[in-house]
Amino acid sequence: MSEPSMARPAAATAWRRVLSQGAFETRMILRNGEQLLVTIFLPVLVLVGLARSGVVEIATDGAARIDVVVPGVLALAVLSTAFTSQAIATSFDRRNGVLRLLATTPLGRRGLLAGKFLAVAAVEVVQVVVIGGTGLALGWHPVPRGVPLALVALVLGTAAFISLALLVAGTLRAEAVLAGANLLLVLLAVGSGVVVPVSQLPGALEHVARLLPSGALGEALRGALLHGALPVWSIAVLLAWTAVLAWAAARLFRWH
Repeated sequence: MSEPSMARPAAATAWRRVLSQGAFETRMILRNGEQLLVTIFLPVLVLVGLARSGVVEIATDGAARIDVVVPGVLALAVLSTAFTSQAIATSFDRRNGVLRLLATTPLGRRGLLAGKFLAVAAVEVVQVVVIGGTGLALGWHPVPRGVPLALVALVLGTAAFISLALLVAGTLRAEAVLAGANLLLVLLAVGSGVVVPVSQLPGALEHVARLLPSGALGEALRGALLHGALPVWSIAVLLAWTAVLAWAAARLFRWH
């Protein structure tokens, strides 16, 4: 009599593989000291500094300073997580052969990218809770009806910047991405309407900022949380950038 064959464990479904990859990437981000500095501590320091100090002049148009500052810092948080952190991490994974290896597993390329989106979303939830909680403690009063609209803006901003991150990480050398992503974060934070309203920027810089995804995200969040409405132009800019950057990343991304 032949011995009964042992039942093989069922293979994990596609969505379980994606969730597992997303959870793994989230843990890697939250356990990395440098990543935490950029994604959590830096935005909170900027929030407290801008709220409690008048060193940086911010046009409030009659609103409380903290009510203008918090949406800008939320936009900065999205920029740091969806773009800077993902661009750097993905570029080094690509250089070290991690992406090519994972792409050959049952997870596949699409599953790997989906896992990255989930990880970014999970970290952003932590950022929103920490930054929002800090803002509330400092006297922030968002317009209640604007909160769901702000979530729409956050999703669109995340899609645009993670597409940019993948485009950069998939086409440039890791060392170039490390330097360029950090430099671009500083430049966009200072001069593209992320933290301060675009109307406050001088001359032609105001018009340029309105066309950038960073400026559009900042304006969208301020519009939602200050006035309870999404600026149509800002949403159109975010949608356009997301479409172009996602298309370019899909065409140009190199896995090795």
